[in-house]
Amino acid sequence: MGAASKAAPVDLDAGGRTVRVSSPDRVFYPERGFTKLDVARYYLAVGEGILRALRDRPTTLQRFPEGVGGESFFQKRAPKNLPPWTPTAHITFPSGRFADEMCPTEPAAVVWAAQYGTLTFHPWPVRRADTEHPDELRLDLDPQPGTGYADAVRAARELRALLEELGLTGWPKTSGGRGLHVFVPIEPRWTFTQVRRAAIACGRELERRLPGRVTTAWWKEERGERIFVDYNQTARDRTIASAYSLRARPRATVSAPLRWEELDNAVPEDFDLATMPRRYAELGDVHAAMDDRRHTLDTLLELARRDEHDHGLGDLPYPPEYPKMPGEPSRVQPSRARPKRAPESEGQDPPPQ
Repeated sequence: MGAASKAAPVDLDAGGRTVRVSSPDRVFYPERGFTKLDVARYYLAVGEGILRALRDRPTTLQRFPEGVGGESFFQKRAPKNLPPWTPTAHITFPSGRFADEMCPTEPAAVVWAAQYGTLTFHPWPVRRADTEHPDELRLDLDPQPGTGYADAVRAARELRALLEELGLTGWPKTSGGRGLHVFVPIEPRWTFTQVRRAAIACGRELERRLPGRVTTAWWKEERGERIFVDYNQTARDRTIASAYSLRARPRATVSAPLRWEELDNAVPEDFDLATMPRRYAELGDVHAAMDDRRHTLDTLLELARRDEHDHGLGDLPYPPEYPKMPGEPSRVQPSRARPKRAPESEGQDPPPQ
């Protein structure tokens, strides 16, 4: 728990709006000594970059009111004290329930959220004008035990080549941990189900190209020491930490946008609360042009059709909290599944008594 603050509030100018930071000396990252005020100033320094990643997107706030050593929670519904100048979007969860989530449209909204202990921003892959059709395909390369960041880099290089063959441009960033994310801006024409299907097809093709190194196996017991392409990060209500988001790790690492040519030499520890503002001041947002061109999913959906028709590869399991989906295989963990009993027929020995 952070100690009680004795410092007076600090007013910050965020794009012409004043945001008051209370308890500015509260320590949020004990290992590095970074305070709440450091966090707020960090988000000012990268304001236009993170706003590019969040603009008009329903955003879940991952809040740590007492810093990374205290309790945390995800806030999906817009806080009651949300400033009137920050719009919201009406989104529907897989359960059928719904909520209004905040949609940042200016840097002050990000700094305001930081004042209330938000370290990580989790935007939906949709805009508030159309919350049913994602405009980003998000590919999450998640190292499994026995693998690491270097293995994710190897998979990302092959993923880049695959995407280019399909006429798509991917934009890589660190997760802030051991993994990598690759985002593809797409036209908002497809449903969450179709975008997820495209992600599965992409993951399966990556498996074929990197056998023994990449997997789409949902069950951990089947993944082995491989990079997991987490296709369910494209399911409705699943989100990925935004570019420039701080992560709740001792070193205050950041989910850092990268240029492809940096991939081989950059490591996640290079990018944190202290170093990212300097990088941003020097280079600006290296993903600034990401929204300049949006792609079609036709090539990936054709790949999905071929997987189904030629290889008999259908859908894969959804997360356990989701309702059962049409065409979805069993969600029973393979090691716990009961083998199907062969039907009895004439000529078989009777079962033992």
